[in-house]
Parts: sequence; C-alpha cells; structure tokens
Amino acid sequence: MSSALVRTAAEDQGQGVIRTVLDRLFVLAFDDLVYTQIWEDPEIDLEAMELRPGMTIASIASAGCNLLAYLSADPARIVAVDLLDGHLALLEMKRVGLKRLETGKLRRFFAHASSPDNSAVYAQELAPELSPAARAFWEHRKRLGGRRIDRFASGFWKEGLLGRFIGMTHLIARLHGLNPRELLACRNLAEQQRWFEERVRPVLRSPVLRFLLNRPATFFGLGIPPAQFQAMQAEAGSMVQTIEERLERLACMVPHASNPFARQAFGRSYGEDGTALPMWLDSRFLPAIRDRADRIDARRQDLAERLRAEPACSIDRFVLLDAMDWMSDRRLVELWSQIERTAKADARVIFRTAGPTSIIEGRVPRSILEAWRYDQERSRDLFARDRSAIYGGFHLYERRAEA
Repeated sequence: MSSALVRTAAEDQGQGVIRTVLDRLFVLAFDDLVYTQIWEDPEIDLEAMELRPGMTIASIASAGCNLLAYLSADPARIVAVDLLDGHLALLEMKRVGLKRLETGKLRRFFAHASSPDNSAVYAQELAPELSPAARAFWEHRKRLGGRRIDRFASGFWKEGLLGRFIGMTHLIARLHGLNPRELLACRNLAEQQRWFEERVRPVLRSPVLRFLLNRPATFFGLGIPPAQFQAMQAEAGSMVQTIEERLERLACMVPHASNPFARQAFGRSYGEDGTALPMWLDSRFLPAIRDRADRIDARRQDLAERLRAEPACSIDRFVLLDAMDWMSDRRLVELWSQIERTAKADARVIFRTAGPTSIIEGRVPRSILEAWRYDQERSRDLFARDRSAIYGGFHLYERRAEA
C-alpha cells in the first residue's frame, strides 16, 4: 500500500517508529491524492537544469505536470517515482489524455475539470487505455460519495488534500469578510499589490489566523509533516510572518493572468481565458509534449531504491522537489550515495526546501558533497522568480568537472 511507503518516508531519524499523534495523523492524510497540480514552477526547473535533447532525468512525480513540462526540452527518458498511488494514477491519466483527446477536450477535462461531459470522456476514451491499477484508483467508491473520477465532473480542483486545504482557507477568509477571488478582478500588478496590502494583510494578522498558523496540523494540507513544520518554525522564528511573506509573493510577484499558481490559490481555477494554463497544456509546448509522453517511466517506489537499478553514470539531471525535507540523515545519505553513483560528469540536482537554507549541508558526508558545487547566487535568483512562491528556498547543485 502507498500509505506504508509514506509511513516509511516519514520515519523519525530512521528509527522506524512514528512516535507522535501528529505524525500518525499526517500519514493517514496521505491515503488519497495530495496534489492535484504541482507547486513547483517548471519554467524555473527548466532554466536551472539547462536540459539538452537526449538527456535522462530522474524525478519525483508528484501530480505529474512537472514531468510533462520537462518533455518540452526533448529529454530521451524521465525516470519517475512517487510514494502515492493517486499521483501515479493522475500522471497516467494525463498521459492517456495527451494520446487520446483533442486539445479542447483535453483542456476541458484537465484544466477546467468541472464539466458533466467529462464522465463520458473518461468512460469512452480514457478508461479503456488505463492500467488496471490506475482504473481501480479512479473508479474506487468513497464511503460517503461517488467514484474518484466523478471529481472531474464536479470540480477536481476542490479535491485532494491540498484542494481541500485551499477550500478551508477560502472559507476562513470569507468569515473575515475577504473573498480571495477578488485578486482576479485586479487589472495590473499595482492593483494586486494594493489589494493584498488593504484586504489580505489585515486578515492574516487576525487572532484566529495567527492561532491556526502556529499549529502543525494546519499545514497537513500543504503536504508538510510535523518535522518539516518544526524546522520551518525554528529557522523562520514566526510561522505567521513566513506565511504572510509567501502569500504576498504569490499574489504580487507577477500579473495573475500569467501565474497559474496564483490563479489556483486565489481563484480555484486557471480562468476562462486560457492565459494561465499549466505549461503542459500551453499551446506553445503541447504538440511536442504529446509526441514525447511515452518517454516517462513512472513507478511507485522510493527514489534511492529506483536509482539502485540504474547503471552508473547514466543520469543527467535529478529533480527532488521538497522530498528531502522529510528525510532522516540515514535516508539522505542513501539517496545522495545513489545520486553520486548514477550522476554523469556534468549532472545537476535541483530541489526546494520549506526553509531558506539547503538542508544537505552538514548532513550528507563531505566525501559525497565535495564532488558537487552549490550555486548559491543562481539558486537565490531562481527562487526569487519562482511563481509558486510557497517554498522557502530553491537549490541548484552542479557536479564538479574534476570530480
């Protein structure tokens, strides 16, 4: 079961026991979809990786739209893993959709994701092409509702752990007299900044929000386990201030019409005009992504375990998302040992962290890290332009030429 893999990933310092109630609740929360879209900006990832045609990428899958976006750069192969059956089932259905659906139908199903017609599209065009495991996931009936696939007919973006978390934040905001969708009425960046200052900031400083933002369980919906919450709190000092700063970046970094992450967080959709679609559905990249969708090899597995099966010196780029924030020292060493073994001479590793600093310094042995150069200046620049704005740091490591 995928929950067993998540439980293993959440082990406290490798001791094999989840010792607190919060840890147990966090694992239970991962019994379904967590992310319905990725929350790492693939444009930043691609800029950092500097992919060349024919390269091989090893990546964590998450909701899969990051992997599909990487196909625009013509890699030969993407080795992908995830711990959750739901994420892999979603990626598989997206790949089948790219193969089977014309553009309008594809966007109606995956971008708007709320049309009653989507039920027939699934039954007639997607389900016959899915693996038995993916089909079983989507057609599973919940105790208090219909099948999982029915979410695409009633509002997929409201679902998943993160979707419900965003819904909860919208409810709390409305109880304070604020409708987050007001952002979409702003006509330019100056109006977005004024709206945040006048409408959002006072709500974030309310006693109720301050109480909730200092509770680890509040952040389960963002996929943040208790240990990661504690690390963020220790590094930042104030979780309230941290969340306020990140929401301000999300709302005010770029015009909302060009930020699919802001559109989802504040508007619960990508909008009707198609200007803020995720990269894998963007007309500029869609034809190439369609042609290359079969280059992804995704499995339910731990990344270190997957890399053990790969030949030495065979991987060009590694994309770790924020997975290392979860890991004990032992698991970090296991992962980086396999990265070191499988990395090509000019390999790169990118990852994000909840806090601002790279978490591998001082935890991964010097004998491994001395073969890699941490590009702090470029990492800071890439982080400053990451439109998702929910992380504390972006980190780029390059393998040293002399290693």
